[in-house]
Amino acid sequence: MTEHIRSRRKFLATLACTLAAPALSRAAEDAAPRATDEEAVRIVTLADEIRFPRESFQTEILVRNFSAGEAGESRRYRVLSRGNDNTIVLTLEPAVERGQALLMRGRDLWIFMPSVSQPVRLSLAQRLTGQVANGDLARANFGGDYDPVRAGKETVDGRSAHVLDLTAVDRGVTYAKVRYWVSEKDNRPLKAEFYALSGRLLKTCRYTDFKELAGRVRPTRLIMEDALKKGETSELTYETMALKDLPERMFTREYMSRLQ
Repeated sequence: MTEHIRSRRKFLATLACTLAAPALSRAAEDAAPRATDEEAVRIVTLADEIRFPRESFQTEILVRNFSAGEAGESRRYRVLSRGNDNTIVLTLEPAVERGQALLMRGRDLWIFMPSVSQPVRLSLAQRLTGQVANGDLARANFGGDYDPVRAGKETVDGRSAHVLDLTAVDRGVTYAKVRYWVSEKDNRPLKAEFYALSGRLLKTCRYTDFKELAGRVRPTRLIMEDALKKGETSELTYETMALKDLPERMFTREYMSRLQ
């Protein structure tokens, strides 16, 4: 092998290592576990406990959809929840859809319909009605689905608030990213922005009308607004909420099939 060939091979090997180094560095950074922001986790957990009980509970939700200020369709749901991993969403209204039900176990979601013999698999991100995704009703606690970090403080409606950036723990959750405002004074959720994996803002949500439900003051009205179509909004009103013993055997496909 001539000296010229050896020098050329050495040059090409050095060049390849130089070009590969940034990619390898980025891969190592992605693979490395991120440091947990314990204070952010604490804030999100406290806000979750205000939104919903830790215990099993039942709630009825009225969803009203609006377009350019004009009222559109409305729907009523009954939600049975056992922890953050087991939920049944029953359609009560409109009457023509009564009997439809969603079953969530972990991050697996199925819809049961009286006219269909087998349940159909859905994603949490699919639209349920208006601006409401399946996961907004079936799996609404942020603590188990997102890694939060603090991003500063801002004022929301005259209240000093923590700003938190939430990143989905995997692609099976409802939103890829959430920016979340939580009251600094009492950890009440105030506002959220929901983002797609691309970084596009999908919709915003405001938590309002705090009243006592299931033994604690909670937001009873959520206003969700489409970020792309101005004037397209959905209002979720939590009409009732009560603690209820819900055995785990309820949250199975076999049990749901017997309800049809």
